[in-house]
Amino acid sequence: MVTLAVLFVGSYLLGSIPFGYLAGRLVGIDIRQAGSGNVGATNVVRVLGKGYGYPVFALDFLKGFGAVKVSMLMAPGRPPEWNSPEIVGILAAMFSVLGHLYPPWLKFKGGKGVATSAGALLALTAVPTLIGIAIWIIVFWMTRYVSLASITAAVALPIVILVVRSHDQNNGKPLVYSSACVAVVIVWRHRSNLYRLMRGTEPRFTRK
Repeated sequence: MVTLAVLFVGSYLLGSIPFGYLAGRLVGIDIRQAGSGNVGATNVVRVLGKGYGYPVFALDFLKGFGAVKVSMLMAPGRPPEWNSPEIVGILAAMFSVLGHLYPPWLKFKGGKGVATSAGALLALTAVPTLIGIAIWIIVFWMTRYVSLASITAAVALPIVILVVRSHDQNNGKPLVYSSACVAVVIVWRHRSNLYRLMRGTEPRFTRK
């Protein structure tokens, strides 16, 4: 139990590292006071340019990926136990995303969780996540809306996992349920974007 607690707290703390905020501080600005006010990579690209935004995306992605991989390697149990590497990885993924969404260093006001969720899910189930990334790219290419691409990919991913992992009796369902929870969170965090999309006032992506 101590090992699991350390893994989950560590996953949360790793996820809570606010790379977008730190990137802004490197150039002397508070990214929360610029652009959309979000600390995620999209706003960093808009405000500071791709030289800062792309590394922020990569680091946010690696937070989720690293938390899951380390936790799975250190998991004490074996399949199909509740503390097996796969189940521990799923829980570590959730904690890393929670850390990104609610970092204690920024008064629990973080980003929207897309990059960190993608990294965590790629570590858990590669093929469905790559399909989800492809969906994101297609929707973004067609619309130039980051928010719409993120919402669409997040909602589609549990369905993709359900189809691709339908043969997996041990971990298919937990992955579907956890990815569905991630989708709900991402949609909720994008609720203001959804409102603007419906009103036709959502800005299309342009970078500095």
